[in-house]
Amino acid sequence: MQNNATLSYDYTVAKYFMLISIVLGFVGMLVGVILAFQLAFPVLSNLGGEFLTFGRLRPLHTNAVVYGFTIPAVFSTFFYVAQRTLKVSLAESKFLNTVAKLMVPLYVIILALAVASFLTGTVTSKEYAELEWPIDLMVVVVWVMWGIVMFGMIGMRREKTLYISMWYYIACFLGIAMLYIFNNLEVPTALVSGYGSWLKSVSMYAGTNDALVQWWFGHNAVAFGFTVPIVAMIYYFLPKEAGQPLYSYKLSLIGFWSLLFVYLWAGGHHLIYSTVPDWMQTMGSVFSVVLILPSWASAINILLTMKGQWQQLKDSPLIKFMIFASTFYMFSTIEGPIQSIKSVNALAHFTNWIVGHVHDGVLGWVVFMIMSAFYHMAPRLFGREIYSKKLMDAQFWIQTTGVVLYFSSMWIAGITQGLMWRATDEYGSLAYSFIDTVRVLFPYYVIRAVGGALYLAGFGMFIYNMYKTMSAPKLEKEPQFASPMGA
Repeated sequence: MQNNATLSYDYTVAKYFMLISIVLGFVGMLVGVILAFQLAFPVLSNLGGEFLTFGRLRPLHTNAVVYGFTIPAVFSTFFYVAQRTLKVSLAESKFLNTVAKLMVPLYVIILALAVASFLTGTVTSKEYAELEWPIDLMVVVVWVMWGIVMFGMIGMRREKTLYISMWYYIACFLGIAMLYIFNNLEVPTALVSGYGSWLKSVSMYAGTNDALVQWWFGHNAVAFGFTVPIVAMIYYFLPKEAGQPLYSYKLSLIGFWSLLFVYLWAGGHHLIYSTVPDWMQTMGSVFSVVLILPSWASAINILLTMKGQWQQLKDSPLIKFMIFASTFYMFSTIEGPIQSIKSVNALAHFTNWIVGHVHDGVLGWVVFMIMSAFYHMAPRLFGREIYSKKLMDAQFWIQTTGVVLYFSSMWIAGITQGLMWRATDEYGSLAYSFIDTVRVLFPYYVIRAVGGALYLAGFGMFIYNMYKTMSAPKLEKEPQFASPMGA
């Protein structure tokens, strides 16, 4: 084994997954903007034939953001953070290094097959779990490979104490492994019926049980894909970037264990006023409201880390990105519990308010934090200075404007929808037809599309800044804390 003082980290896999994340992130957001304009102007759905209809593009959009952008970003940051916090290099183990590098081409193959399946309509029709069984098996293989590398590195570590970020990465691995396998238990139709397709499958669950398992998976996929690993990122990158220690390690552990326990029981709030037993619906609502506590424990810990250093918001656009992300984390984790209250859910469910909630969490929290992580990592992965501080600043304000336009328009649209659907005349009949609500929502759909386009433009600026960074003059040595910035 190499001496700790001369340890040289191998960032090859981190670089590859970073590039995959950036490319697929742009694709996912571009498709999202196309969908937003299709909702505002439905005629656009007919321009690309069957392959570019709303029904084909929507799962492509969601999966590109989840599995094409976020998960590769989780892999990339893990292979960076793990080596540095465990004080072990991937280069020290030929086996682990080989397994890690094999993850990259296999994951690219999965992404290519997934895109083909979405555009051809070969899907399960289960939200966030649309992939058919052959691709599911490949996903499981990649996940197992990640687990082998993760626990192999932990076993080799020189640092006895696991930093809190590693706890969250472990939770991400274990949580998604359990959720993905159980929700995707399925059988090819040709096997059970004697005819049909070997590619097309049917779930091993049916009816209410299928709905329960699906939303146990669906909501916790948000927990272990969009929350847990993103908290891992900010717990590592914010203290590094600010040059401040994490405010409270004990608070981070309390937030960790309470978050894991509470989140697992909250999925029932997706099934309120359904055939699911009433006690399960109530449990989902109660645990969703309780979820505010562990979520805010993490967010407050993050904000208190900046205690006495708030002037850095003025000088460092990267700090600004991360503080904005944590603020939106607080915001979305109180909005979701409010929507899960039964009386509020009766108004909000199936409306655009839910869409607004999802997007202010993903765009404001997840994407902002991942971009922050990549901005911090770039000087260390590529040995280059960040190309432009001014471009980062402009990107921040353009994307912030986009997020605000997006979620505010969807809030207003959603509440308007809910009120119109519930409105009755003096005879007790519905006051409005469905098409009446569609007409009223048109201006909000346009604002949503404009907000999405602004956000996409900001992401394009991020890509350009990263590209120019990779081709900038090399740094003489690695920065210790705050990333260097160009003009």
